[in-house]
Amino acid sequence: MRKLSVIVVQSAKRVFQDIIPVALLSIAGALVLVPFVFLLPVGISLFLLPFIFVPLCAGALHATHRMMKGERAKVSAMFAGAWKFLLPSLAFAFVCSLFILIIVSTWWYYGGKSGMLYFALAVFQTYFVAMVFVSQIYTLPLIVQEGAGVFAAMGRSVKLFLAHPGYTIGAFIQLLSLTVLLGVTIVGFGCLFLGMYGIYSNLVTANLFAKPEEENDEDGTKEKAAGTRPADRLEAVSAMGR
Repeated sequence: MRKLSVIVVQSAKRVFQDIIPVALLSIAGALVLVPFVFLLPVGISLFLLPFIFVPLCAGALHATHRMMKGERAKVSAMFAGAWKFLLPSLAFAFVCSLFILIIVSTWWYYGGKSGMLYFALAVFQTYFVAMVFVSQIYTLPLIVQEGAGVFAAMGRSVKLFLAHPGYTIGAFIQLLSLTVLLGVTIVGFGCLFLGMYGIYSNLVTANLFAKPEEENDEDGTKEKAAGTRPADRLEAVSAMGR
């Protein structure tokens, strides 16, 4: 398993090399989101957005995973992936929505009360929900790469978080920073986010299954061991050095 900094560099390199497919995937996804963001009332938009955005993220993971295995990048692959993983994506979006609702209701209830006890309770629940989101960073990639069920993927993601807490928190912070930076410019978010998210999340997750005994090649990537499922996942990582 390589350091997170190496994965970040490789993700940036791959995004630069495949900037056109990355942009096309992101723009296609953004066009789907436009009616829900700009044309619907705010309340309905906020309710529906997770159930549209999460399947699009799964589709982006599917398309970029195939792209990094050597297949041609196609926008149709993203929509095919979104449809293929629609049910687990919707279930995962529902769970995420519940935790977002917990944060909103916590600060709505405790924020209006005076006293350090209420403030401490609000901060504790916010920290708890934040750790839940951090622990679920691998859920969608596992669903796409492994074909795992949503709850099995969520449980496995928690185990990976507990096994690699520093790596996972760092990966989440990198992803959050990327999201904020692209979100500052709405055009940048629409043109780059989904493609960059797909590449980065696939590489971050595949890196967890790299065997320690595998030797690095001259570009700092690890050679895959044939015949194992972790090697299939690692194929996407190995392609980064080529």
